[in-house]
Amino acid sequence: MNVNNTAEKQYNKQKKDNVLLIEKGKRGFWKVVFGRTMIMAVFCLAQILAFFLLSAYVTRFFPAYTVLGFHAGLALILSLFIINKPGNPSYKISWLVLILAFPVFGILMYFFTRMQLGNRIIRAKLREILDKTKGYLNQNEIANAGLKKKDPACGGLSDYLYKSSCLPTYSNNSVKYFPLGEDKFAELVRQLKTAKKYIFMEYFIVEEGLMWGTILKILEDKVKEGVEVRFMYDGMNAMARVPYNYYKKIRALGIQCKVFSPIHPVLSTHYNNRDHRKICVIDGKTAFTGGINLADEYINKKEMFGHWKDVGVMLQGSAVKSFTLMFLQMWDVGGEEETDYQKYLIPGDYLPEEMAAMNRETGYVIPYDDIPLDDEDVAQNVYLKIINDARQYVHIMTPYLVLDYETKDALKFAAERGVDVAIILPHIPDKKYAFALAKSNYAELIKSGVKIYEYTPGFVHAKLMVSDNRKAAVGSVNLDYRSFYLHYECGLFMYDVGEVGKIEEDFLLTKSKSQLETIEDVKNRSLFMKVSGFLMKVMAPLI
Repeated sequence: MNVNNTAEKQYNKQKKDNVLLIEKGKRGFWKVVFGRTMIMAVFCLAQILAFFLLSAYVTRFFPAYTVLGFHAGLALILSLFIINKPGNPSYKISWLVLILAFPVFGILMYFFTRMQLGNRIIRAKLREILDKTKGYLNQNEIANAGLKKKDPACGGLSDYLYKSSCLPTYSNNSVKYFPLGEDKFAELVRQLKTAKKYIFMEYFIVEEGLMWGTILKILEDKVKEGVEVRFMYDGMNAMARVPYNYYKKIRALGIQCKVFSPIHPVLSTHYNNRDHRKICVIDGKTAFTGGINLADEYINKKEMFGHWKDVGVMLQGSAVKSFTLMFLQMWDVGGEEETDYQKYLIPGDYLPEEMAAMNRETGYVIPYDDIPLDDEDVAQNVYLKIINDARQYVHIMTPYLVLDYETKDALKFAAERGVDVAIILPHIPDKKYAFALAKSNYAELIKSGVKIYEYTPGFVHAKLMVSDNRKAAVGSVNLDYRSFYLHYECGLFMYDVGEVGKIEEDFLLTKSKSQLETIEDVKNRSLFMKVSGFLMKVMAPLI
């Protein structure tokens, strides 16, 4: 009797759990259907459909011209224009394929992207800000000369970065590398609590949870202490991560808050240019950057794709001024107010105990950023410089591997001339299409001698490149088109800095937990992965 009662109770409990699960599923379904993400997607798809209908109407309206090759002639003229226009060849190929496959639709889409007012307004605003701030940070001639003496090639990179971004080279700074998001989070919390004047934070992703909740409480307390706090996040968060008007909640706490390029239900190409940077500046004394955003998966408090491998760096010293300037420039893009840059570009005053704790490096650091609207591919050029100058090894961690011709050729040539080229990628991807695109590059790279590893415990989100025990770059830059050409990015280039050795140690440790991909593995990929990579490769620059 007791057994029967127990069985009946278990059955009723299971039945109740199943009903609750179904109800939860229904609520989740309707939440998705009527959520802002779905509404915006429907509006944007409707506008794309309008382009198709317009192209169909034009085709029907001019049937004779279509037959006679009017579309083909117009497509040919536009194709010649695209080919002769300055720019990346990969983008040109993608546009040519689209125009030749769908002449009317492709032509309409091309002119639509060229005429975008949003990009023109932002470009004009950026040019005004960059011209205004050009003289605020002068090149450190002593550091620049010292770097040129040690390594003329890196001295050339120093000149290039100052010329392109007006961001100087520094020496005698302190650098600390964090091999995991948890490590960076602990130090970030400690440093935020020391703030006396201001805190500037700029992040691509923010989501409520332990990480952001802890930081937000510190920011709220600091505002009450009279500390100026500015926080900026990318507008893509409103699609899924936070409520659309989340910035109002933050402002209600006394924190200045801006949303970069908020998403509206209107089709626009300037949504492609996301603020992908991760910057925190405290009192002009301490700066953080890297790949770590403000959400719990970055500190492994929430599992999404296995273990989350990410990295970051903390910078202390005069070089922090460059990250301060980067933040303020982006802050001013989204507002009409005039920032008093000089007020914030004064080096922070370190207490004696802070000076004693700092491990000042004899090497050199160059903070850098990349702006997609200035026709200068800074982030890609930094990576290419490291690859092309490598003599012993170049080791890379990246979540994505969507390569253009220049980067792929540089990696292949480095391996073919005897350099140990190794890349660690995720084994558990966050985006299936990006994983398929990455795998489509494996065979060509492996045949040239490039070693490709997949991090078996989970997902690699780290963005780093280290070479010859002397050079390294850590920041927000992935090895893909979006980071090289479409996103606002930032990073820290290091030369002869002690932490470069720790970055290499971390790479080797991560490699020991990863599996080496072979040509046989490439051949044994699923048909879906092969076909997906094949089809998407030609359109990768436009994705």
